[in-house]
Amino acid sequence: MKRILSLLFLLGTLALFLPLFASCKDSGAVTLYVYNWGEYISDGSEGSLDTNAAFEAWYEETYHQKVKVNYSTYSSNEDMYAKLSTGAASYDIVVPSDYMIARLIAEGLVRRLNFDNIPNIENIDLSAVFKGSAPYYDPESAYSVPYTYGTVGIIYNTTMVDEADIGSWDLMWNPKYKGNILQFNNSRDAFATAQFKLGYSVNSANEAEWRAALAELKAQKDIVQGYVMDEIFNKMESGSAAVSSYYAGDFLTMYADNDDLAFFYPKEGTNVFVDAMCIPTSSQNPEIAERYINFMLSREAAIANAEYMCYASPNKLVTEDLEYRAYMEEIHEDAMDILYGTSEIPMEFYENLSEEKLVMLNDLWEELKIESPINVSIIAMAGVIVAALVGLGVFFAVRGYRRKKRVAGLWL
Repeated sequence: MKRILSLLFLLGTLALFLPLFASCKDSGAVTLYVYNWGEYISDGSEGSLDTNAAFEAWYEETYHQKVKVNYSTYSSNEDMYAKLSTGAASYDIVVPSDYMIARLIAEGLVRRLNFDNIPNIENIDLSAVFKGSAPYYDPESAYSVPYTYGTVGIIYNTTMVDEADIGSWDLMWNPKYKGNILQFNNSRDAFATAQFKLGYSVNSANEAEWRAALAELKAQKDIVQGYVMDEIFNKMESGSAAVSSYYAGDFLTMYADNDDLAFFYPKEGTNVFVDAMCIPTSSQNPEIAERYINFMLSREAAIANAEYMCYASPNKLVTEDLEYRAYMEEIHEDAMDILYGTSEIPMEFYENLSEEKLVMLNDLWEELKIESPINVSIIAMAGVIVAALVGLGVFFAVRGYRRKKRVAGLWL
């Protein structure tokens, strides 16, 4: 009986400690830190493939090692750059846009890739985008692997905007839609809307042209409802705004929730961009990161991501897939033309600006934001509050003085 009791006690003790052992085993997993744009990967919602979870399962099965993806997001290239350049955080994968990739390469913040770990690179074809030449931002194609590409256009609500007003960047400055216009909340994209409107290059070396674009943005600010990034989804889908410049792929996402929305490329021209996967020099797991990139280029993951994001894919396994094409056309009958039929549209890439021009752009952006109506209102309100507090202070000081006189028997 004692032996039985001892055995039961031992089994009970083991049962208590099994979760701890399992935790210790899980804690042996390598963590891969991925930093990407918001809403920019198939995450398992609404029946889609959870590509990060699929990668974890594939990696353990293929390499017999547990990997846990720690996935976080940013809303602009500049936010991502600030994290990397200051060393505020260490990541294994980042997905910057073309001009930012050029900057990261120039500053030594991303590393050369070992393509022995990325054989699926053969699936990538950006010849139509670059007209057969190498990517300007990575001439050797040594530091980056294209993830998506796309263009910027104007989204508008057909129930709130007159068809006669569409076609040009002028729509973003039309006072008829005051309070219903959204502008980019990042300097490069916001200035580009004004530069295209004025017929200037978005990579202009002429400071006077940048200041002319600033003047346009200042003239626009009185009719702008707000400066937004991911907030645009809720505002345009809900009908609380009528006009906004944004990325073509995101229009398709919004259209799925509000079929009153429509999209056009302004006649003056627009921005074309490529977002690509890179490995920061601070990465602790570059080999696993390269295998992560390779997995994202595989058929199942690439199609899942393309369908989820609705951005143009540089992957031939996606664009040649008939089910993918049918899926996109279910979302919007012109989806494939919007994403891939842009060869006749005047388009320009952002290029990495010189340090001097970056400082100038930051200064101009700060000047715009400081003088925005919202900030002016806040300053005015603060002034009213301060004046009121001063008035109350004087009132209570006088009242207190009179009370003291009363108490002292000096009140006459």
